[in-house]
Amino acid sequence: MTFASSTHLLTTLLLLLVATTTATKMPEPKPFERLPENIKPTHYKITLQPNLVKCVFHGSQEVDIEIKEASKQIKFNSLDLTLRDVKVMLPSKEVLVPISTEISTSNEMVTLAFAETLPIGSAKLSVSFDGELNDKMKGMYRSKYSSANGEERYSAVTQFEATDARRCFPCWDEPALKATFDITLVVPHDRVALSNMPVISREPHESDSNLQVVKFATSPLMSTYLVAVVVGEYDYVEDTSTDGIKVRVYTPVGKQEQGKFALEVATKVLPYYKEYFSIAYPLPKMDLIAIADFSVGAMENWGLVTYRETCLLVDPDNTSASQRQWIALVVGHELAHQWFGNLVTMEWWTHLWLNEGYATFVEFLCVDHLFPEYDIWTQFVTNAYIRALELDSLKNSHPIEVPVGHPSEVDEIFDDISYSKGASVIRMLHCYLGDKDFRTGMNIYLTRHQYGNTYTEDLWAALSEASSKPVGDVMSTWTKQTGFPMISVASHQDGDNRVLTLTQQRFLADGSSGDGSLWMVPISISTEKNPAKTIKKVLLESKTTQVVLEGVSENTWVKLNPGTVGYYRTRYTPEMLTQLVPAMKTKCLPPLDRLGVFDDLFSMVLAGHTSTVEVLKVLRAFEDETDYTVWSAVHNCVAHLNQLLSHTDFHPSFAAFVRQLFSKIGQKLGWETKHGETHLQTLLRSLVLGQLGLYGDEAVVAEAKKRLAAHVANTKTLPADLRSPVYKTVVSQADEKTYDQMIKLYREADLHEEKDRISRSLGATRDPNLIQRVLQFAMSNEVRNQDTIFVIISVAMTAPGRSAAWSFFKKHHQELVDRYEGGYLVTRLIKYITENFASEEMAAEVEAFFRDRQIPGTERTVQQSLETIRLNAAWLLRDQDSIKKYLSEL
Repeated sequence: MTFASSTHLLTTLLLLLVATTTATKMPEPKPFERLPENIKPTHYKITLQPNLVKCVFHGSQEVDIEIKEASKQIKFNSLDLTLRDVKVMLPSKEVLVPISTEISTSNEMVTLAFAETLPIGSAKLSVSFDGELNDKMKGMYRSKYSSANGEERYSAVTQFEATDARRCFPCWDEPALKATFDITLVVPHDRVALSNMPVISREPHESDSNLQVVKFATSPLMSTYLVAVVVGEYDYVEDTSTDGIKVRVYTPVGKQEQGKFALEVATKVLPYYKEYFSIAYPLPKMDLIAIADFSVGAMENWGLVTYRETCLLVDPDNTSASQRQWIALVVGHELAHQWFGNLVTMEWWTHLWLNEGYATFVEFLCVDHLFPEYDIWTQFVTNAYIRALELDSLKNSHPIEVPVGHPSEVDEIFDDISYSKGASVIRMLHCYLGDKDFRTGMNIYLTRHQYGNTYTEDLWAALSEASSKPVGDVMSTWTKQTGFPMISVASHQDGDNRVLTLTQQRFLADGSSGDGSLWMVPISISTEKNPAKTIKKVLLESKTTQVVLEGVSENTWVKLNPGTVGYYRTRYTPEMLTQLVPAMKTKCLPPLDRLGVFDDLFSMVLAGHTSTVEVLKVLRAFEDETDYTVWSAVHNCVAHLNQLLSHTDFHPSFAAFVRQLFSKIGQKLGWETKHGETHLQTLLRSLVLGQLGLYGDEAVVAEAKKRLAAHVANTKTLPADLRSPVYKTVVSQADEKTYDQMIKLYREADLHEEKDRISRSLGATRDPNLIQRVLQFAMSNEVRNQDTIFVIISVAMTAPGRSAAWSFFKKHHQELVDRYEGGYLVTRLIKYITENFASEEMAAEVEAFFRDRQIPGTERTVQQSLETIRLNAAWLLRDQDSIKKYLSEL
């Protein structure tokens, strides 16, 4: 008698659960109405006076409005402001005072009611207001810094995207309601005052000699979310670009040298974009400024771009190569927005991807032009393309164009779909059209719609006009549908010709067959004869088609998607895959194709189409690999497996497998930089040593401890590129003494990048008591609010810390929500502290917790995490026995 395996039974039940639960039903969206169209602003004249000691601000404004339909009401946006002295002045000089002011906090809207009807024509709305310089990093807020003598001070900073201009001044806070702006700031005479436009006058305050009144030039037509103000103490470096734009990089006092790299990048980027888009940057100046407290990486305010310090400042002795590369990309991204987003703006947040997808694509174009040694387009595949595919394979993904209503819904679409999928489909489109037609189409689009607002269809029309190709038909299948296709390819021989049968269906992470969606897919094909050359291009418009490759024998490998440009997964027959694996091992396939084949195979494992053991076998083919980006793809796979197998009792066997996998390349690279070493070799050393240390390679652990001891003793400084792997390796083995040593290093660090490196390494500890200390440290005053989230995440990413971080969040969730008022940071935290569980029990616990405590703006993220937990559980039950057997036999 043979008993059925209980594991097999559980696997079957769980697979049925995952397969039969379609996208979890999202909560009903909040009722929401956009502002009425009967009244529109045309010009704002705003005066703001922040009090940097009491952390409040006062303001007054006159708004020129155009009344298109007679009305007794005016509606606009306002939040957390006290309004005073509200009145409307008509051209006849008549002054109307509202008989009532209704404030809706839930809708973030004010309704003024008048006894008389406001006639069609122009008028002025006058209002005074008061607000708090809050600590939420939204609206106009306070950012803490220390003066030269150690005194704690505050600067006033703004962050308005998506819907927080209304926290600073009453306004029509929708992207399509553009206006011009005159900004005046009343500030202490010893503070720097900045806004979007240059200063046109600076005068002493008439009644307070400690204050100055700073007026700025009138802005062009722009959306409210792009208005910016900064008041504080800063130094700067300055240069003029070849196209005559004055560029400044503002830094903390005494650190202007750290702005030189970003200045060099910015002064080269502006003329590059001018040439590429054939449209000049329209403002007279470009300021980039490092902000001590900043919720996101950077914000593209027109003419005054704000950045986290770590996204702008470079210390030659303490900034790593990877961070320098990141800064180049962020500067490129934000300056691309000066055209895509600022000059031409999406009509509504549904079309956010027009801003973010395009800027993400163009940042890589620009960095590739400025720093060809970065090989940045190869890195694009691991940094953007693969991340987008992973999220987009979930049933709870969303289309690139996602309907958005209430402001709380907007933050959720600032994700890998809007950015990375958006950029990936633009990259695919760029390849489909060719660079010449693509650039021509972009120029048509920008010229036709400058200072205006657009829908996605406006972009397709311009690109179709330039290329004479059906761009709208092709691309609407990629922007309006959720997900992407899997192209299954089968092959048979017909004489001297190879015949491929291509079939598309939606790829889903649970392995189910999809919903019948079809895409118009540009397909490219390469062969063994010339791996770098595309020999055939077809547009797959139907469910299935056949492609004839003339003169290609059955013994020759054939590959779809050369360059990994097409946004789809490829599923080969076992025979075709067997032909490709040796070409990966011998490097006959170019790097992008090696990682593309491997990542497609790994996705088939996640979906249950292929056994995990098959990927483990293929991984061993990479032991002689030398390309950084291929190793990045390998690392991505290993990290997924590590999270999964950390739930098993045979994780030590997997760790030994990983040590063996990285051993040869680790020995080849060593610890010391070699003469003539490339940028990518530097990045590879950090990656490889970090992996060997994480998985407990004794020699690497010993050397890391030795080097950290020398660094702490000031006998030999650790190179910046080795600090992150060394810190994490040592902390993973740390006792109380070592932990205290790391905290001391953190307190002594002056560069924010170094503080980040140290604080995000603390989560690597495996000691339960130290884990609790890290979590408490994350919430302490020693860690800025912008960084707290990432310290907690560092704990959640380890097996010992995963449950501790979740328990900590459950206990402190209200404090965290109150601290950030929802938004991007809380959404990111929820994703990373939940998605690495791997049991139905934990899925049920997470689901129940958020059902009882709904946090606005996080609903979609919670559903995605629940889906991922259940996928992990199914994967573990499906393959753990075969993985254990394979690893035990090595």
